[in-house]
Amino acid sequence: MSLRIYNTLTRALEPLSPLQAGHVRMYVCGMTIYDLCHIGHARMMMAFDVVQRWLKCSAYKVTYVRNITDIDDKIIKRAVERGISIRALTDEMIAAMHLDIARLGIENPTLEPRATDYVPGMLELIGRLEEKGLAYLAPNGDVNYAVRKFPGYGKLSGKSLDDLRAGERVAVLDGKDDPLDFVLWKAAKDNEPEDAKWDSAALGYHYGKGRPGWHIECSAMSCQTLGESFDIHGGGADLQFPHHENEIAQSEGASGKPLASIWMHNGFVRVDNEKMSKSLGNFFTIREVLAKYDPETVRFFIVRTHYRSGLNYSDVHLNDARNALRRLYTALAQVVPAVVEIDWNQPFAKRFKMAMDEDFGTPEAVAVLFDLASEINKTGSVELAGLLKALGACIGLLQADATVFLQSGARLDEASIDALIAQRSAAKAKRNFVEADRIREELLVQGIVLKDSPDGTSWGVVQ
Repeated sequence: MSLRIYNTLTRALEPLSPLQAGHVRMYVCGMTIYDLCHIGHARMMMAFDVVQRWLKCSAYKVTYVRNITDIDDKIIKRAVERGISIRALTDEMIAAMHLDIARLGIENPTLEPRATDYVPGMLELIGRLEEKGLAYLAPNGDVNYAVRKFPGYGKLSGKSLDDLRAGERVAVLDGKDDPLDFVLWKAAKDNEPEDAKWDSAALGYHYGKGRPGWHIECSAMSCQTLGESFDIHGGGADLQFPHHENEIAQSEGASGKPLASIWMHNGFVRVDNEKMSKSLGNFFTIREVLAKYDPETVRFFIVRTHYRSGLNYSDVHLNDARNALRRLYTALAQVVPAVVEIDWNQPFAKRFKMAMDEDFGTPEAVAVLFDLASEINKTGSVELAGLLKALGACIGLLQADATVFLQSGARLDEASIDALIAQRSAAKAKRNFVEADRIREELLVQGIVLKDSPDGTSWGVVQ
């Protein structure tokens, strides 16, 4: 079965058919860098990290571009507040992001373009749109996109122009011919720092001093790094409208070609049934979460939920993820895993591949890992242990030394262990073997193995 991906544009699962045989080109909208990344950002980057890993496991060459927005109203405001240059702020935040996501095992993209390095290309694209009558210079100095002149507007989000007009969000035109129009080039303001301004005249254009709008940044960067048409465009579900809709209008309006064959959007992280976001103040930075939980537990917590589904953040769910991950490592700790090359016809591997080939179905793939672990616990097979480790690598899991992982996470002291052993003995005396087995399993998850003998029960740390 070929790899199928849910395409937001067509609302259907579609087989991946790269424009260049064997080579997948993917663009993902990355971070606007003005503060530390939160766990919602990690979820987006993790989703496409898994995509990149599985494409490579499926023998595709992958060119993965994930941009950085390093010029934006929030960035300018934060730099002014701190009394530093925009470049100093964004360099600091980019370094922090790289450090945080590396701890989560998120691999680097092939390319990571910064918006400020692509301003000439953005102006060139704006010029092409103006030539085609899709962009115009407004009286206030901005250059805007004329939405109603692009026939396909709304095809990604499913919003018609009439619906958009009925739910109009812009009460003041601000120099726009139509409230639905959006800015491509923002005219410089006197109160903005000089490092937030580019002189378009110096680059051969007549738009005065200013800076690019957010949407045009991604159109220019994706086009210059991947070409006018490529295979996958991704990002968070909140970007579907207006950002990705506007990207389509800009890119396809200029080129006349489809921007991306498949559009992918990951679901939100929620706290108390509300989307996690900085504007709501209900966010947790990656660093805050990693102060309480080891990086692989956080990764497992994210990966075991399908990328398109909502992800509910709570300590309860993270604790459950930690215990579940320990069960997998406990199986690996029983034997020395063989080094194996995955045979995709092997029954466990075949099930894993079928799950991942159906829109990157990590929940079903993780279930295969647990079935493998159960079989390892029964048989002690070093080959199956090697397969468990190899399949885990396809989604960035189970690559640590099992004993080290289990010991580093142990939370029980001797008194607690002895108390649980006493409870288990009491349960056995009452012939409550279900409870006795539950306690043994609880201890095993904590890296504690029990040994029964005629003289009683002893314990040790999983080696």
